Amino acid sequence: MITRVIDRNFANMRLDRFLRKAFPDESLSVFFAIIRKKKVRVNGVVGKANQMLAEGDTVCIYENLKSVENSENATQNTEFSSTLKGGWKKASTSAEKTSSWGAKELDIVIQTEDYVVVNKPSGLASQPGSGTRPGESLVEYLWEWGKREGLDFKPTIAHRLDQDTSGMIIAALHGDTLRDFTRMIREHKVDKFYFALVKGNLKQDRGTINESLTRTDSAKGSKMKVGETGKDAQTAITHYRVKQHYEGYDLVKIKLETGRMHQIRAHFASIGHPLLGDTRYGDFALNREAKKEFGLNRLFLHSCRLEFVWNGDRKVLDCPLPKELQAVIKQLKPIRQGYK
Repeated sequence: MITRVIDRNFANMRLDRFLRKAFPDESLSVFFAIIRKKKVRVNGVVGKANQMLAEGDTVCIYENLKSVENSENATQNTEFSSTLKGGWKKASTSAEKTSSWGAKELDIVIQTEDYVVVNKPSGLASQPGSGTRPGESLVEYLWEWGKREGLDFKPTIAHRLDQDTSGMIIAALHGDTLRDFTRMIREHKVDKFYFALVKGNLKQDRGTINESLTRTDSAKGSKMKVGETGKDAQTAITHYRVKQHYEGYDLVKIKLETGRMHQIRAHFASIGHPLLGDTRYGDFALNREAKKEFGLNRLFLHSCRLEFVWNGDRKVLDCPLPKELQAVIKQLKPIRQGYK
């Protein structure tokens, strides 16, 4: 008999999904068979594939699984978190071993029992991927930080920012927290605000860009096309208001209603007001001029505010512009103020 006790990281999960995560080396047919043959019990009662598990539930499997035998019958009656992807007893990846200093550099906006909000600098990838050196992404730095904090769950980001965008990212410290934030973001219950500096002066001090986005992939990288129709087109809605008009530029505060890849950058470029420092959708000549005149060496886009309700309390988190973007603003010439 194999026994697992469910902790909070894996509560509110279907029994069949739990089994797939607990024993990733087993085939789906094995799980279907043992459930059908009533060889899985939850708190002593025959389990059903679609039943939801709760924290503290005891799952007993009356079948010898190859993955358990091959691991020399790993200790039974341990909490689920110590044996799954979310826990720390799994062998470290080469990326985790390579990461040695990133956690020391994390700028933590707020840390709670359930989540942490980190101010990501421009140039740091949100997660590992092609073009990112092993151990040098925000996710891997969070894993390192989590180990130092003694957490039993790998901190996991609930959303992401482009590599060149700075600002706030929410990372869950428990599995149930991750599922809650993922659901909240999907249901648009986390309001995300950004500051951007755009080319030219907008005709209206506030407005909404409601144009679909379609992803295209090429050897030069992925890009979003605006306003196309078709099965791959995604609804994308961006609200904005001008905070300050400058000679040749506008500082805008943006609220996303949807969170598509490159949404802000593609939307503003489509209306003739690309973001300064944008190397994919921007005005390349203007970027060179801004680099020379203002010292701008990055994309001028910053996640400045998050608003959401957590455990009945409304959270409003602010993160000011980083110093290098403040330095650019100080060199601009105001002409009139927009909405406060």
